[in-house]
This record gives sequence, C-alpha cells and structure tokens, in this order.
Amino acid sequence: MALLARSGLAPLRLGARTLLPVVQGGMGVGVSANRLAGSVAALGAMGTISSVDLRRHHPDLMARTRDLAPGEAATRQAKEDINAANLEALAREIAAARQRSGGRGLLAINVMRAVGEYAPSVTRALECGIDAVVVGAGLPLDLPELAQDHPDALLVPILSDARGVQLLVRKWERRKRLPDAIVIEHPRLAGGHLGAAKIADLGDPRFDFENVIPQTLAFLRAAGIEKQIPLIAAGGIRRFEDIARLQALGASGVQLGTPFAVTQECDAHDGFKQVLAEARDEDLVEFTSVAGLPARAVATRWLKGYLKAEPKLQGVAHVKPRCTLAFDCLAQCGLRDGFATWGQFCIDTQLAAALRGDVKKGLFFRGVGELPFGAQIRSVRELMARLLTRPADAALAA
Repeated sequence: MALLARSGLAPLRLGARTLLPVVQGGMGVGVSANRLAGSVAALGAMGTISSVDLRRHHPDLMARTRDLAPGEAATRQAKEDINAANLEALAREIAAARQRSGGRGLLAINVMRAVGEYAPSVTRALECGIDAVVVGAGLPLDLPELAQDHPDALLVPILSDARGVQLLVRKWERRKRLPDAIVIEHPRLAGGHLGAAKIADLGDPRFDFENVIPQTLAFLRAAGIEKQIPLIAAGGIRRFEDIARLQALGASGVQLGTPFAVTQECDAHDGFKQVLAEARDEDLVEFTSVAGLPARAVATRWLKGYLKAEPKLQGVAHVKPRCTLAFDCLAQCGLRDGFATWGQFCIDTQLAAALRGDVKKGLFFRGVGELPFGAQIRSVRELMARLLTRPADAALAA
C-alpha cells in the first residue's frame, strides 16, 4: 500500500475492501492454488484459486480416485468419487489460502462456466466462506441464484465486449443482483481459453480496451450504476505503464495471469514456470480447445504434434461411451461428445502434465507479451513491487 500511495495509481475497491489494483487471475489445472492465491492476498490484493481438478495437489485424494474399472456402474461411481474428491480439495485449498493470507486482501475462486461441476464448485466455495466468485468461459446467468444464500460474497463475471456486459447486467438486474465487478478480458492478448466465438474473431476491434472500456462505462452510466461496478482489465498487462493507461481509460484495476504463473509461489512445477518464462510471442499458437473455445498456449512438441494430427482426428470424431477420465470435467467436450470442429484431446490430462512440468506431454497456456522479469522466476512480492513502481522511481532507486 505504501508503494501504491507513491505510484499515483488508484486502489481497487471491491465491496467494502480497499485493495491493490492488481488481481491475480485464476489458472488451472492447479496452477493457482492456495500457495499463489494466499501469497497474493497477503500483500493486500486479490488472489484467485482455480477450481478445476484440485485433487491433483493432494496425494491421498489422487490415490482414492486413481483406478477406473470397466463397466457403466463403475464409471458412474468413478465420476462421483472424482467429483467428491475435487470438492474436498477445493475446501482444503480455500482453508490453506486463508491461513496463508493472514486475513489480508481478498480470496476468490475462479470457476469456468463450461465445466460440468460448475454449480457444485460455486456452492462449495461459498459454503467455505470464499470472498469472491469469478466466472468465465461462458455467461454465468445463473450465478445470482447459486449465491442467493451468500449475499456478502462478491460475484465477478469475465466478459470480453460491451454487448456481453449489457446482456449479463440486464439479466442479473431481473434477479435483483448486480456484478460486484466485471473482468474485461482481451482475447487477442490473454492466455488459456479466450472470450471470442472463433479464432478469426480474436483481433476484432470491439475487444480493444480503448473501445470496450469506454463503451461499457457509457452503458453503466446510462443505467445509473457506473459507480457500483468497477471494471478490471485483463490480457497482456505486464508493467506499470499498462496499469496507468488502463486506469486512465476508466478501469479500476487489472488482472494478470502469466506473470503470476512464473513466480516462486506459483503452485505449478518449476518446469512449468520455465516453459512460460522462456516463451516469446512467436512461440505462441491459437487453436480450438476441446471446450469449443479459442485458446492460446506455447507451441510445445506435444501441441505441435496434436495440431498436425488434428484434421485426421476431427475426421474420425464420434461420441464416446464415456469420458477418458470418467469425471466429465466439461459440460460439453469435443473428444467425448464427438464435435468434429472442436479439439480432440483430453484437456485435463494435458494440463495436468503441464502442472507437473512434463514438457513432452503438457499443454502450457500463456498470454501475450514479454514478462516483467524476462525469463527469471521471481517472488510475488517482487512482481507486485515492479508493477506498482513508476519507471522514474525505479531508475532513482537503482
């Protein structure tokens, strides 16, 4: 907060809390769990746990769900066991992050609308006392109903254009609820799953911050709710100047993913961090995920091999009798459901490989832009200090 006061940047006010204007984005599978989220919150910012397949951080839960026997009944039981284990892991991660944060900052859970266990994950997180629920990869029109027994929890949708904001706000108003903040994520710059209908749309000017932030603010102003819903810009944000520019446009804060993914406190393997840290923009590739959404990741050996084989795999796409891992992580899955124009791989398997640093098999999501410390792996505190320090002040300190 002392750095923030000297920086000239405005704090981020969410609910009744005054926070640093830098939000750590949710990253799965397991990339942002209790260690990263708790460390960010401890500095007075918002740290975010990704809800997807958190059992992978808990050997006892993995042991409990390792074997998949043949047969329909066994598959049903495996699905129930895996989903139950992930909800238990979610509760453990929230408790551990709360302890690590020391009651400072704010703790959020990120739940993709596209995952099969979206509603149970939201409900469990709220029961565990999570401060905020962040939802992307789809319109969370039902989030107010899911959170109706938890009026103090902050609800934060992730959207990419002003039209999406207008649709969601009007739908939520009918449910007597407004978003407590909205993340505006630029699909041309962000990593992971992207908020555009198809890859060809990623460069559409309607997503540019210079367009979507003023348009969204104009809509909120006309509706008389501008002061009630802060905007948080996400995608390609790497330095102090980015934050200052976006606050000048009207954003209240920014969200970063990849820079936090390469910190010492990130919950992923060091090999994962090195892949992201060493990748350049020309090493990134866009493709259609198994969730049917455009995605951006490092073009590793596995991803290059998959993309080369993709046309053949899509040509033989068909409905499978069961999910590869039994627990149906996605509500709709290109591989399981035979959608020929969607991805044809098990995304949980590939993201889990990345989490453990397996460069040969992993899928490494990454956003655009050179990282604040280049290829170095530094601490969350150092990253936050770099983001909140004006270049002139940094030069004087040096």
